[in-house]
Amino acid sequence: MTPPELRFDSVDALAPWQPVNDGVMGGRSNSRLRLSDEGHAVFEGVVSLENGGGFASIRATTSALAASNIVGYRVTVLGDGKHYKFNLRTEASFDGVNYQAELSPPLAHWATIDLLLVDFVPSYRGQAVLDAPALDPAKVRQVGWMIAACQAGSFQLGIRSVHALF
Repeated sequence: MTPPELRFDSVDALAPWQPVNDGVMGGRSNSRLRLSDEGHAVFEGVVSLENGGGFASIRATTSALAASNIVGYRVTVLGDGKHYKFNLRTEASFDGVNYQAELSPPLAHWATIDLLLVDFVPSYRGQAVLDAPALDPAKVRQVGWMIAACQAGSFQLGIRSVHALF
C-alpha cells in the first residue's frame, strides 16, 4: 500500500487551498499559497498584530491523509526562521477542534520533520481543548498550515510534501 501523501508540485495540487486569516476576527494579516518557479509550494504573507490579529493560515478540505494505523506525518519544508503549525481537522466544517503540531524548520534549508500523533494538541480558536479525544488519523478531513504566536511581519514557508507514517 502506498502511504497517503499530499504533494505541492503543481498548480492543480494547490487549487484546493484557501487562506483563513485573522480577518475573521477583525485582524489584518494576509496569506496565500503559490507555486514557486522551482516546483514547490510557498505559504507566504504578512502577520499583523493590528486590531487584535496575529495569525495567518491556509487550509484544504481533503481526506488524502486519512488512514488508520498512522503514527504521524513527515513534512518536507523550507524554513525562514519562524515557527509554524501543521493543522489537522477531523470534521469538514469551517469551525471546530483543530489538532496542531508545532514545527520550527531551519532557516534557508530544506528539512524533513516527523510529527507524531502525540505531537498534535487539540485546540479551538487558539485555546487548548482538554477534553477533546485524541486525533484519529482515519478521520482527517482538513489539512492546514498556520503562523501565529505574535510573529509579526512577513513570512515564507516552502512546502514540498506531507507523507503519512505507519
